[in-house]
Amino acid sequence: MSFEVENKPAKKAPYVPVITLDGPTASGKGTVASRVARILGFHVLDSGLLYRVLALAAQHHGVALTDEQSLEVLAGHLDVQFLVDSRGESQVVLEGEDVSRVLREEKTGMAASQVAVLPQVRTALLNRQIAFRETPGLVADGRDMGTVVFPDAEVKVFITASAEARAGRRHRQLIESGNHASLADLIEDIRQRDVRDIQRAVAPLRPAADAVELDNTLMTVQEAVDAVLALVARNERLVRFLPDQLHP
Repeated sequence: MSFEVENKPAKKAPYVPVITLDGPTASGKGTVASRVARILGFHVLDSGLLYRVLALAAQHHGVALTDEQSLEVLAGHLDVQFLVDSRGESQVVLEGEDVSRVLREEKTGMAASQVAVLPQVRTALLNRQIAFRETPGLVADGRDMGTVVFPDAEVKVFITASAEARAGRRHRQLIESGNHASLADLIEDIRQRDVRDIQRAVAPLRPAADAVELDNTLMTVQEAVDAVLALVARNERLVRFLPDQLHP
């Protein structure tokens, strides 16, 4: 008796487009990413918050910020979602809890700086970032999304603005949240951070070779969003994701 073996072709993985928005701190890339994602119906990833999310998860689970192996395991299984509301505002949900506000606290930032220097943690979080690539698509913002994490992204944008403009935006955010800060100090802090990000040995801040650079110093948020959507409209593989009213 003989049997015929049916050779079924392997299922082709679904096409999942990615749009990356990289740039220096306070360049507005997070706000633009959230609004573009909402318009396209894509998922969104704020990679800059992942270290803060991990630090917060470690505190929730009683994991020491120096326990690299336990942090690596936790990083690989982070139950985190980046959501966008009807206004295009982002929300971070960790293990079912909205942690958007606590992530911005200074103590969370200090804890994040401790875990960010651990090599095994960085590798685990890189893999976790890649896992955010799910249908129908992803808008990812950060500093190395287009150069390291998603080098095959369909649209890559490097968003920047003058140090003065970025400091002004951060200053307004702090004032609105009831915090006081010196505008001059913020400008100097941003300039120093730019230098550190550009000169760091691992994944330095720089635009991808095929990225479009967008200076939004004099732009409104909506103008920056429209500029990114215009790039989407010119991409043959992405144009079908545009709402009907935005088709060229």
